[in-house]
Amino acid sequence: MWPEANETQELLLQAGRGETAAVNRLLDKHRDALRRVVELRMDRKLAKRVDASDIVQDVLLEASQRLADYLREPKMPFKLWLRHLAMDRVIETHRHHRVAARRSLDREQAFPAIPDQSSLDLLAQLRDQELTPAAATIRKELEQRFLAAVEQLDDEDREIVLLRHVEHLTNSEAADLLGLTPPAAGMRHLRALRRLRAVLGEPSQP
Repeated sequence: MWPEANETQELLLQAGRGETAAVNRLLDKHRDALRRVVELRMDRKLAKRVDASDIVQDVLLEASQRLADYLREPKMPFKLWLRHLAMDRVIETHRHHRVAARRSLDREQAFPAIPDQSSLDLLAQLRDQELTPAAATIRKELEQRFLAAVEQLDDEDREIVLLRHVEHLTNSEAADLLGLTPPAAGMRHLRALRRLRAVLGEPSQP
């Protein structure tokens, strides 16, 4: 989901030397991943009125304006820094629209659970492969079932699953974002997977 770390680091070095083209490439390469982060955290009803791409554009503009500060003191990996900016913007957007509408934006009812043996494993296998049209269709269907099941988890379980299985962050990166120790994040991830498999109708793995 996120650009390769080595490529990002090289672009950061170039940006630090004042190369404007490198800044543009750096931000553009993270655009799709940021849009995915925003789409998955936006309330469904809000998403009907606000385009995730507009939020991402605001985030990238802010990142461009604050990049020099980040480069002087990079306290976290670049992608996690961008995530913080994006999540702050999502929260701000939700707050603004709740106040403007004077009503809460309750999440729409999730799709019902769809049993699918080993759907998590199959989805992972299909993730990075060159897909035939038929395989691409299967992947899309599995992803829809996966996300429908994730919608039925509580907030803590849903977030750790999205971080690990949609954003493909490491356990340490997820722990940093959640303010947990790596062992605690690992345990939360395992518990969340057990609950997710129960929603999917799959047997829990030891």
